[in-house]
Amino acid sequence: MGDWLFLIPLLPLIGVILNGLVSVKLWPNNEKLTGALGSLTVAGSFLLGLFAFFELLGLPPESRRLVNELYTWIAAGPLEVKFSFAFDQLSAVMVLVVSGVGFLIHVYSIGYMHGDRGFRRFFTYLNLFVFSMLLLVLGDSFLLMFIGWEGVGLCSYLLIGYFYEKKSAADAGKKAFVVNRIGDFGFLLAMFVIFYNFGTLEFEGVAKQAGTAGTGAILTICLLLFLGATGKSAQLPLYFWLPDAMEGPTPVSALIHAATMVTAGVYMVARAHFLFDLAPTAQAVIVTVGCLTAFFAATIAFAQRDLKRILAYSTISQLGYMFVGVGIGAYAAGVFHLMTHAFFKALLFLGAGSVMHALQGELDVYKMGGLKKYMPATFWTFLIATLAISGLPPLSGFFSKDEILWKAFSTHLAGVPVAWNFFIYGLGLLTAGMTAFYMFRAVFLAFFGESRMDPHVEEHVHESPKTMTLPLLILALLSVGGGLIGIPHVLGGGAHFARWLEPLAAHGAHGGGQHAPAALEMGLMIASVSVAALGIFLAWLFYRRKTEAPAAFVARHPRLHRTVFNKYYVDEFNERAVINPLKRVSTNFLWGFVDIWIIDGAVNGAAWLAKAGGRQFVKLQNGRVYGYALTLAIGAVLVVGFVLWRG
Repeated sequence: MGDWLFLIPLLPLIGVILNGLVSVKLWPNNEKLTGALGSLTVAGSFLLGLFAFFELLGLPPESRRLVNELYTWIAAGPLEVKFSFAFDQLSAVMVLVVSGVGFLIHVYSIGYMHGDRGFRRFFTYLNLFVFSMLLLVLGDSFLLMFIGWEGVGLCSYLLIGYFYEKKSAADAGKKAFVVNRIGDFGFLLAMFVIFYNFGTLEFEGVAKQAGTAGTGAILTICLLLFLGATGKSAQLPLYFWLPDAMEGPTPVSALIHAATMVTAGVYMVARAHFLFDLAPTAQAVIVTVGCLTAFFAATIAFAQRDLKRILAYSTISQLGYMFVGVGIGAYAAGVFHLMTHAFFKALLFLGAGSVMHALQGELDVYKMGGLKKYMPATFWTFLIATLAISGLPPLSGFFSKDEILWKAFSTHLAGVPVAWNFFIYGLGLLTAGMTAFYMFRAVFLAFFGESRMDPHVEEHVHESPKTMTLPLLILALLSVGGGLIGIPHVLGGGAHFARWLEPLAAHGAHGGGQHAPAALEMGLMIASVSVAALGIFLAWLFYRRKTEAPAAFVARHPRLHRTVFNKYYVDEFNERAVINPLKRVSTNFLWGFVDIWIIDGAVNGAAWLAKAGGRQFVKLQNGRVYGYALTLAIGAVLVVGFVLWRG
């Protein structure tokens, strides 16, 4: 069973070959064929993933795993790595989310990128991105996962810097690439330590031996893996590349920020749960970093004017929630939020792209207003996604976010004081209210009130074409109903999603969450909904009722607003404390001394020595016979003397 799993990532790769190479000669300017090929190959991956999902359902719960071993990839001494794909409960969720949401983004891109001179190149990059992500989630070893990991890093550089003639876009692509390499360094070191301790890089082999390693080795591996995750999934302190990724086309933002690249770190922690379960200290670090990231990013979103950047900081914040889930050992809750987030965040970004498409590229929410009457489909779908991310029932975001908050409150890690749980829960709850506030701030400024648009722009405002609005409608349905498969027992549901991921949940820490009274869980659920409702009410009060209040607040606290608006000057700090010193070291020491004096000096010195020696030896070639005879005699005497001395 599963001998055809390789076809799932192969189909998008075929799209890369056809659109990237074959189309140059056969259909260089045919947008319909290029878009159809790019979209259908991803749709094929989704259908194959669906087929594998149903095949998995037919297996006993304890043996739900399909393996497709193609060949032995690396065989070098004790290191043996098979090129093998595995499809289990976790990879099933990821494959369906990546290919399903990816397909909708491909269809949306046909309308959004219409007329762009790089249309063929864009779809080639998109297909390559999906191929790399599917390779990442299907790979049956840390090394094969790492190949997909690097692939999505490369594609993010290509897609973020898609408009490479624009300096800000090129810089953003480089920034994403460099910051991700920092995290990848941690992933690489983790693989070295894994192989040193276990003699294998395959997941099953490591899982069987995980209990044999020392506590220090496990902690080191987990922290290094998490370093990789902080880069890829934009957590503190390596988060700052992601807002600049908005320089890419909007479908890229939806693809990177919703279903693919930024969730790779969350998936990696869930996949390596057999290691993290043995390192409660590493789990506490993950939860703390995730919670602080969620809060920190939410505060920055308060003051942003660019619609896509508001959504970017929202993504960083929601990723923080996911890390709280997987870090606390509630892997099913973290992955559940990963899935629901893919639905509503893709919808939000595509909705922002629809607004941008209608307003000739405008993204400043203070230059919008009244869009509701011009773009009803975009408005209603965007509103649904906003309600979902705010955590209001019965939308998908409510079930997944509330499950994470509940687990953060009720799950106690070994050696960690209970007060820490209260801190994590309280900060997470506060962040939930902040999320509702800044998201509805964006909705009220963009879609309600009087128009603040440029008159020339307002004349041409229109709803987006069906190739763009149809994916919005499908994602809106998923944002509404996608959480129903995870209704908890306390609400009379079957917690089907958690049951599906029982192999992960069975290994995760549960602590007090297993035996906590239902009344407490229900009470905390009501509290989270109340806080979200309060955030929405405050946004309505400030941006619909007392519209002069925000400006008055800024006037009273200009320094605070300036600090938050400028993202706490993190980029400026990095420029002065990291980038400029590195430039000086590179210029003055590495280039000015090491390169010029040592490397070039050695090469040029060898050439000078050879040339100088040649000038001296050439004097022996003077054409005089007695000189040659004398040289031969001296040489013979030296040889004979050496032989006699050795004898």
